[in-house]
Amino acid sequence: MTQKFQPRQVALVTGASSGIGQATAERLAREGYTVYGTSRRASAANGRPFTMLTLDVTRDDSVADVVAQVIQREGRIDLLVNNAGFGVAPAGAEESSIEQAQAIFDTNFFGIVRMTRAVLPHMRQQGAGRILNIGSVLGLLPMPYGALYAATKHAVEGYSESLDHELRTLGIRVSVIEPAYTNTPFDANFLQPDATLDAYREARAAVSRRVKEVMATADRPDVVADTVLKAGRDARPRLRYAAGGLAGRLSLLRRFAPASVMDAGIRRDLRLDTTPAVTS
Repeated sequence: MTQKFQPRQVALVTGASSGIGQATAERLAREGYTVYGTSRRASAANGRPFTMLTLDVTRDDSVADVVAQVIQREGRIDLLVNNAGFGVAPAGAEESSIEQAQAIFDTNFFGIVRMTRAVLPHMRQQGAGRILNIGSVLGLLPMPYGALYAATKHAVEGYSESLDHELRTLGIRVSVIEPAYTNTPFDANFLQPDATLDAYREARAAVSRRVKEVMATADRPDVVADTVLKAGRDARPRLRYAAGGLAGRLSLLRRFAPASVMDAGIRRDLRLDTTPAVTS
């Protein structure tokens, strides 16, 4: 009996020029996927085992063009990894203008919506596909002095869970990958708050110091890439995948620990109760 030919799976990974996106694209390529990575600025392959395309997830025409390119070259997209995103440097929520808040949502949340809408018609036609959204434990937990970033990740959680219910009968599954702190250049590209207030200066500086301390010993992006591979291949995919030991522990604590315990732990970890109170 002749074995049926199985084509290589095609993966599209946004935000693949560095960090989690690059590690994920490289991991998938090593495992036999045909991988297309994207970055906002033109980026050469530079020996990478995947093809780079230019993409701005905040522009409908750019999203449509990249998806069309992959379909034209490969005829299908089996796995979409929505990774592109950015954060605002630690700051009070009041210290970002409405325009800045809209900008972070436009990339971190609406970028996922744009990519998903562009890819879904092809996955529906195939009758199969996986969409993996890079979320965060901050989609389950609060982040004082990181409220806008946490809000985008909470939005990703709600969108992904709802979408998975809609699509699973069509052969398509949606999952969220939830890392904790990850040692990448992500924090080097933080957007600075554009409406800073002196009232938050000391607290802002204290949280920034704490985040830098934790980032120095955080998981490497390969930990997240391994989790993406597992989620992409699971025969019985789950909605949420914690990426790394800390993320797993925090997820369990969120589910089972009393709210007062979680509240106290967050404040203690960020040393908020030793920070001078915010004043008017």
